[in-house]
Amino acid sequence: MLSIQGLHKSFKGHMVLDNLSLKIGNGSINGIVGMNGAGKTTLLNIIWGKLAPTECTHLQWEGEPLKASSIAFLEAQLFFYARITGKEYLQLFQQFYPDFDFEKWNQLFQLPLKEMIENYSSGMKKKLAFMSILASDAPLIILDEPFNNLDLETNLHLKQILSEMKKQGKTMIVTSHILEVLTSFADSIHLLNRGKITQTFQKESFDAIENAIAAEHGTEAEALIKQLVQKVK
Repeated sequence: MLSIQGLHKSFKGHMVLDNLSLKIGNGSINGIVGMNGAGKTTLLNIIWGKLAPTECTHLQWEGEPLKASSIAFLEAQLFFYARITGKEYLQLFQQFYPDFDFEKWNQLFQLPLKEMIENYSSGMKKKLAFMSILASDAPLIILDEPFNNLDLETNLHLKQILSEMKKQGKTMIVTSHILEVLTSFADSIHLLNRGKITQTFQKESFDAIENAIAAEHGTEAEALIKQLVQKVK
C-alpha cells in the first residue's frame, strides 16, 4: 500500500499541496483528476522523489519509507539524450533488466528502433518511454498524462497492458485531462482540489465525478458559457 499523510508543498510562499493525505491499495489502477494548477504533477514528482515536500508526516510504501527503486515514472514532459537511437535507449535499461525483451514488445509498438529518437513523433517518443517503464518491473507505476499524443490503437493497447499489469499485482497512479479515459479502466479516481484530495470515487460512483467537480468549482463558468452562447445566436 502507498500511504501519504500530512503532505505540504509550497513554492515561494504559495501553498500547492496543503495537508494532503492519500491511501492506495496494491494491485489497483488509480486516477487523479483536477483542474490545471491543482498540483497533480507536483504530487507525482514528490512521490517519485524528484521534489522534496515542504513537510510530510509520512510517505510510505508497504509500511516503509518510499524508495525510488520501487517506482517507475512516466513523465508528461519527456527527455531523451541527443543523437541516440531507440534501440540504444532501450539497451540502457536492458543492462539492468536483462530479461526484458524489447524486440518482442516492439512487435506491438512498431517503433523504428534503428532511427534517431530526435526524428520520432511525439506519440512514438511516448511509446518508447513507456517501454522503458515496462522494463523496470517496479511495483509502483506512475503515469502522468500517458495517453497524450497516442493514436487510438495504442491507447487501446495501453489500457489493455495496464489491466494485465494490475492482475500481476502492480499498483498504478494515472493522470489524464480526459475524464472518460480514466473512468473506462480505473478502479478508483481521486479528486485533487486546492491542494487536497477532497473526494475519492469507486467504479460504482464514477458518474458523480463531473457533478462533484462542478460543485467544487462553482457555477461561474456555466453562467458565462450560457451568456456567450446566447450572444453567438
